[in-house]
Amino acid sequence: MSFAKAAAVGCLILALAVPASAQAPDPLDPDAVLLEELVVTAIEKGPAWWRVSDADTTVYVLGAPGVLPKGQAWDHAVLERRLNGAHTVILPFNSVTVSLLSVPGLALQWVRLKGKPMEERLSGDVRRRFVAAREAAGQPAKRYAYKNELLVGLILVGDYRDSAKLTAADPGKTVARLAKARKIKTESRSLSLGPVLGQATRMGAAAQRACLEDALDEIEAGPGGARRAGEAWADGDVRGALNQERGYERCLSSLPGALNLDARFKAEQVAAIERALAKPGHAVAVVQLRPLLSQGGVLDRLQAKGFEVKTPGEP
Repeated sequence: MSFAKAAAVGCLILALAVPASAQAPDPLDPDAVLLEELVVTAIEKGPAWWRVSDADTTVYVLGAPGVLPKGQAWDHAVLERRLNGAHTVILPFNSVTVSLLSVPGLALQWVRLKGKPMEERLSGDVRRRFVAAREAAGQPAKRYAYKNELLVGLILVGDYRDSAKLTAADPGKTVARLAKARKIKTESRSLSLGPVLGQATRMGAAAQRACLEDALDEIEAGPGGARRAGEAWADGDVRGALNQERGYERCLSSLPGALNLDARFKAEQVAAIERALAKPGHAVAVVQLRPLLSQGGVLDRLQAKGFEVKTPGEP
């Protein structure tokens, strides 16, 4: 596995945080606190939608989980109805680019992380847990031949999610396909994670170990939580869709630069919705649930700008 590919796996996991239920304020977790008045069960069949409006435009916003079980069934009827006549579709802003050349010296830093298999560097209970997780993902020890425990944790979680058939592509992939069939203009964004990766290479041993153990916690918990959350999402049960642990994502958000990246993602999403609101008619947007509903999140920012926001519980 190339260093660029390993970095890409880590970037995707950092960008595609799994929804959760924790409510305690956490300065390292920008989405720790939800706006409870927005966490409302949908009255229409299928996943929950929020509405953002001004005098002559409505943007229908579909909340999307960070990951879904592959093949998760959900009712497309409301989506298809809202796509009809839409002038724009804003796809999830969860795409990232990885360039080891974007930060001076970054490529060399990652090359220096190559070493013997990680499990040979571990001992005791952590080694036992790591080997069990690696074997459960069906991967050989040589796949994790790096010195950095954070990087190894990133790769391991990615392998686990692949083996557990969890995907971050939907519902955005489905929305994009249906929009293309109707020839609706789509908008999306990607941001570079090169600076964040540069900081990751310099994390201390204790922080690396904490992130690796968080990764092992997620893997040992199994895919049941994601599956239950996926079913809740498909039924319009917003609180159930958010009801998962996300310790590993909180760990990653502690990286220097990660909070700034999160703020940029949200600002870009808000700006895209504002552009759609500037054109009369209606549009459709897909935004990840927790950044959508959190304090300081996308809907919170739009309300602060004076736009009207209605919940899935309002007819």
